[in-house]
Parts: sequence; C-alpha cells; structure tokens
Amino acid sequence: MDEQRNLSRNVLESLADTPVVFLRGARQTGKTTLVRNLREDAGRQYVSFDDASAVAAARGDPVGFLEGFGGAPLALDEVQKVPELLPAIKHEVDRDRRPGRFLLTGSANILTLPGISESLAGRMEVLTLYPLSQGEVHGVREDFIARAFDPAVSFAQGADGIPAYTRQTLLAAICRGGYPEALARQDEKRRDAWFASYVTTMVERDVRDIANIQDRSVLPRLLALLAARSGTLFNQSELSRDSGIPNSSLNRYIAAFEALFLVHFLPAWASNLGKRLVKSPKLHIVDAGLAAHLCGASDQRFAADPKLAGRLLETFVAGELQKQAGWSARQVRIYHYRTQGGEEIDFLLEDRAGNVVAVEAKLSATISASDAKAIGSLRQKLGSRFIRGVLLYAGRDVLPLGERIEALPCAALFQPAA
Repeated sequence: MDEQRNLSRNVLESLADTPVVFLRGARQTGKTTLVRNLREDAGRQYVSFDDASAVAAARGDPVGFLEGFGGAPLALDEVQKVPELLPAIKHEVDRDRRPGRFLLTGSANILTLPGISESLAGRMEVLTLYPLSQGEVHGVREDFIARAFDPAVSFAQGADGIPAYTRQTLLAAICRGGYPEALARQDEKRRDAWFASYVTTMVERDVRDIANIQDRSVLPRLLALLAARSGTLFNQSELSRDSGIPNSSLNRYIAAFEALFLVHFLPAWASNLGKRLVKSPKLHIVDAGLAAHLCGASDQRFAADPKLAGRLLETFVAGELQKQAGWSARQVRIYHYRTQGGEEIDFLLEDRAGNVVAVEAKLSATISASDAKAIGSLRQKLGSRFIRGVLLYAGRDVLPLGERIEALPCAALFQPAA
C-alpha cells in the first residue's frame, strides 16, 4: 500500500500560499503519516499534543511556546487538545503572514470550538483527510468526479481495462473499510477486534475531550443505531423514540460524532437553494467498514437482509465520492435527491456553475433502462445543466441507458484521472 496520500498535493499547494493549513479527520486515518511524508516540506518542526508535556507547555504559556521555535515552520499534531494555542497562532500570523507557517492536524473539528473559526478567518485553509480511498489502496490517484463532468470523456473507451468488482468483492471492500490499520489485518476476526477497540477509544477518550457528556455508556449503542440507519433519511424524532434518548441529548451526542468525523449528513438537493435547508438529509457513517462492523455484517447477514447490503453500498460510494471531492480537479458539492413523488437518486454532484452529474449505485450484476428512470426524469427537468447520469453496478460492461445516461462497472469510480 502506497504511503503517499492523494490529498498530499493539495496540502502542499495550500502551504504554498496560506499561513495556516488545518488537516482534519478521524483518528487513525493517517494524518500524522501524511504530514511526516511530505517530501517537499522537510524543514518543518513537528510537535505532537499526544505528548502530555507538550500539552502542559503550550497551555502554560502559548505565546512563549510558539516563540521557542524561532519562527520555524511548525506541524502541530492533535491541536484540538490545546485550544488555548489558537489565539497565539492568530497573533503570530498577524505579525508575520508568511505562507506555510503552521500545519495543524486534528482528530476533532476545531472549527466547532467557540470563536476559533472567527479568529482564524482569512488566515487558514481547511482540508479533510478521510480513510483510504479504493484508489489509494491500489496506488491510484483517481478522479471520477472530473471525468464524469467532462462530456468529452467516454467511459466506454478502455472499458476492457476496468477491473471487475463483483457483488462479492464489493461487499468484501465495504466490510474492510478504509482505516489503514484495519486494512492491514487480513483476518476478519482480528479486523473486527480493531473496530471494537476503535469505538471504545473514541467514546472513552475523544468524546470526553470535546464534549461534556456525563453518561458515555449510551454512545456505543447510539452509534450502532446510527449505523443501522446509514444510507437512509435522518429522522431524529424516530431515533429518539427507538433509543429512549431525549432529543436535547441526541443533539449533543450526534454533534460530537460529527465533530469526530464518525458520521456525516448528505443534504437534500433542490433547484431552490432555500429548500435545501429544510429537507431531510441522509445519514452516513463516514467509513463503510465501521458501519458494517457496527451492524454485524457478514455473508449470512447480507443474504438475510439484502436492504442492509444496499444501504452499506450507498454509504461506501458516499465515502469514496467525499474522499475524491477533496482532491478532484472539479470542485463540487454532493447531495442526495428525492421528490415528493417518490423519485430518488443516491447522489447529485453539483459544480460551481450549477451543472449536475447524477449517480446511482446498485449491487445487481444486471441493469435495465427502468433502473435509470429517476435519472432520466431529472435530465428532462435540468436540460443542458444535466451533464451525465451514471448507474454504478456490479457487472462488467458499459451500457447506454439513454441520452447522457450509462451504466458503469463500480470499478469505474476508482479509475485514474483522465
């Protein structure tokens, strides 16, 4: 597995023109490894706030702590543990706005801390590192997003070279997930043990660090309930009834899970920007492997509950698209689509000009034109703004399903950039 992450190039570009770069992401996604492997950034001094003595020094005298490095470029790891340091960073940047002075990493989103986003506004760029993408697992810098938005790119060209992702290999990839340490464990039982330990660590340590939650014993059960709903419309009132947790507490718990990059919400798309704020989002666990672990996924479970397999595939594709959006040559926002008439599309990618690519994902190895009915309806509504419709499936062939709509093998999602 290549240690060079696809986001590395974006981190270096940001350091070249921005005083502060914040690389955020869940614990164990490889932030520290990425920072230490930046070959073009060798002169940077590194401090980890997993070290209690470093935390004590930074908290005791934040300004003096930074001055002690004599203005050298710094990498400050797990900076959410020392929020007192951030105003001192602002002071240093205001005094000397050289680009690349501070590279911060955090397993919690410091932008949720009061006053932080305001104090570093205009001084900091934020990048998110997710677990490994399928392309990174195989040493590829993939960019499905840019390819899909380019009408000149034909996925049919070179289709024979697209490796097969059968239903079975897709489910296996989903269950492995993208955390580097989990991927390194070939034995399923040992991988499950890693996931169990990971959940315990997040609940017992990381949630405690960022949120005042007294009864942390409910959090593993709540996370499992969220995993069972991954890939579905989020209904907090229903979740409150099923879990027995009051809505007021759920707000805090779920905000903590979001801040720790365990869950994310995919907003609903609507042509009217205001309506996007009031329609129900879709819930996804950030890593499909973690979701599968929390659901007790197995071949037997998938056979007994095909809908679970479909939802986890949707969560898997959601994660791959989110990862690629971090380095894609085309800037997009990702939504889900649902009409009052019941038409649904798993993902809508919208670029800054308002152009749209629609993406559906199915575990079936056979596809018909009727599977793309909702995509065809959206094409009629959007006209020239509709660039392409893609139906990812577990087959091997590229199949036309209508004007600007095609079925692609799932592996097309992981092809190198054109």
